Amino acid sequence: MDKLPANVLDAIGQARSRAADPLAVFVYDLDALAQHVREVMAALPAGVELFYAIKANSEAPILRTLAPLVDGFEISSGGEIERLQATSSDRPFVFSGPGKLDSDFRAALSQGVAAIHVESLGEIERLQRIAAELGKVQAVFIRINPELPATLSSRLAMAGTATPFGLDEAEVPEAVKRVEASSHLRLQGFHVHAMSHQQQVERHEQLLDLYLGRWAQWKALATRPETVTHLNVGGGIGVDYLSGERFDWPRLCRHLQSRLGALTDAPVVRFEPGRFISAYCGYYAIEVLDSKSSHGQHFLICRGGTHQFRLPAAQGHDHPVIHLPAAGRESSGVSRPYSVVGQLCTPKDVLSRGRQLVDPAVGDLLVLPMAGAYGYNISHADFLCHPRPEQVFVGRGDG
Repeated sequence: MDKLPANVLDAIGQARSRAADPLAVFVYDLDALAQHVREVMAALPAGVELFYAIKANSEAPILRTLAPLVDGFEISSGGEIERLQATSSDRPFVFSGPGKLDSDFRAALSQGVAAIHVESLGEIERLQRIAAELGKVQAVFIRINPELPATLSSRLAMAGTATPFGLDEAEVPEAVKRVEASSHLRLQGFHVHAMSHQQQVERHEQLLDLYLGRWAQWKALATRPETVTHLNVGGGIGVDYLSGERFDWPRLCRHLQSRLGALTDAPVVRFEPGRFISAYCGYYAIEVLDSKSSHGQHFLICRGGTHQFRLPAAQGHDHPVIHLPAAGRESSGVSRPYSVVGQLCTPKDVLSRGRQLVDPAVGDLLVLPMAGAYGYNISHADFLCHPRPEQVFVGRGDG
């Protein structure tokens, strides 16, 4: 994690040569993205699909790189439909998330959405009305917010507690009844996404065991259970930003293969990860503008900040930093802890605290790796009206 790929270093250098002001740039390595996803897809057992959740990073080169590799895409707004359609992808997509607009439903139906995940009884009624108006019979998944043991919760709990996501299990029989009574809806499966950013493979294995243990019970609620074929288990595969150690995805896939093989009526299982797919291909490079001490602590004030890379503040972690000193400058070799901060008028504009760096100076570059997911795209880019950073994509994604 302390070394940068040569193509990324070269792209940063080229971006700096183009910049009139001190540098802030995102670099995405499309070849690394493609290689990672090929390995992820190769580990999937038979009967298991992977749809990329584009909320993690919906930039067009990312989507174009992923389209030939993944089974489909997961979107959560009309705007994400537009992003996906702009890439001319022919991959199927599913639509989930709370607060869907009627215009979102119409856009999804007009674009041939593979399935819509209904999150409430009210959504079922609205979707039926719109599907009938458009004369389309739409496949739906019912999203379930199940009861979960405390050991299977996470800091970013999406289910097993009071959340706006999905229906409580007590409401699922009524939801099934309403879908089946709808002339233009067809129940295809269930969707459960309980945890986000889960880093422990053991807990994810237990979570899949719980879902699969309830599959037959949920499916039996349908009057024609043979038409209920899919179980979407969401994403939630975590990224360890501190150590860089990767989630043991092959182990999880082997466990799932074993569990599915033991079932007499196994569903088609669908994952929809986002962070785990795109995080590793991105880098955020920023230039040191000032170095100062305050109340006994050292600060590096850099171009950019959390308005461009909100991930550390959103996650509550101190992001790893790679120091690129200016060429030819002598170093004392003394390491000190620094807080890496941005340009915003708020003490919360912190990217990393206590980062041990050797003689950082004005004009040096700092690079934050693993910046390919939930970084720029969740950031409040217009705060203080600083210029938006350049985004550079290296590689073709097909090598």
